[in-house]
Amino acid sequence: MLIDIALDAVGSDKAPEPEIRGAILACRALPVRVHLVGPEAELRDLLDEHLENEDLPIVIHNATERIGMDEKAAHAVRTKKDSSMRVGLKLVRERKVAGFVTAGNTGAAMATAKMVLGALPGVDRPALATPMPTSKGNPCVLLDVGANVDCKAQNLEQFAVMGEMYARSVLKIAKPRVGLLSIGEEETKGNDLTREAFPLLKALPIHFIGNVEGRDIFNGHADVIVCDGFVGNVALKTSEGIGRFVRDVLREALTRTVTAQVGALLSRRAFNEFRRRLDYTEYGGAPLLGVRGVCIIGHGSSNDHAIFNGVRVAYEFARAGTNEKIEREFANRPAHKPEGDGTKPDTTVH
Repeated sequence: MLIDIALDAVGSDKAPEPEIRGAILACRALPVRVHLVGPEAELRDLLDEHLENEDLPIVIHNATERIGMDEKAAHAVRTKKDSSMRVGLKLVRERKVAGFVTAGNTGAAMATAKMVLGALPGVDRPALATPMPTSKGNPCVLLDVGANVDCKAQNLEQFAVMGEMYARSVLKIAKPRVGLLSIGEEETKGNDLTREAFPLLKALPIHFIGNVEGRDIFNGHADVIVCDGFVGNVALKTSEGIGRFVRDVLREALTRTVTAQVGALLSRRAFNEFRRRLDYTEYGGAPLLGVRGVCIIGHGSSNDHAIFNGVRVAYEFARAGTNEKIEREFANRPAHKPEGDGTKPDTTVH
């Protein structure tokens, strides 16, 4: 049975070409039906051109408006009622599809998802969770990476529950090790937020390993690392920059020093493996945890491979029933007074 996934066809920087090609790759490789959301006439012509006579389970839903990367999220969400994001997320809300994928404006995607889908019961603030590469081979889930720039301790507590559930359901880690990102391993280290959050995470029925530091994102010491969205976004952007720097320096060094044909071949293979492990397109996008539906947000610079993996992540997320498991987890926890100060999405994440 095919799983239906909606794809924002005009989200990425170079849309709709990457989305069209990524949808085709996904339908060839996965048991999915992709619902392209965007201007129907334009998408139909491009799809026919790329498919030729190939019959794939791809359908189109018309949406007359697109939210640009430079638009203010709040204004765009209020004024563009027929945007590809809103139309796609309505398909999720109406249960016509099992998930939504976009490489568009991150702030707008988060705001639209929270408005159209709503938060799961017991979740005050949804969080963006992104897999990070580690030296152990398995990814480490970092959250929040930009949905909430200001957090309270109970938000980090909820992030820990959602991140642990995501690691178990989607990444298939039997007993995820959960750490709290701080400036030292000791319980007393950190700022007011981390010191207040520490005992809350320690009391949870999860494998909490205490405070972890920035280097632990990549050494495989933890499977899930929890932080507020400001810190998480800085860590994510710094990591991306370092990855590009190391990749460029390594490529230059290999080009300059390797002369023997066999040595060059072996070095290229090693370099390609290194590049693959650092490549964000392999991970597809960041799930927005805590909303009533599957929403995957990718990079604005996503290519067809990244779009394919975004659809794959949405498919795996929906197949695993991760949202339902998170909802059950919160339903079994003691009730608390919901926040009343609202959520301020970070629109700088792309």
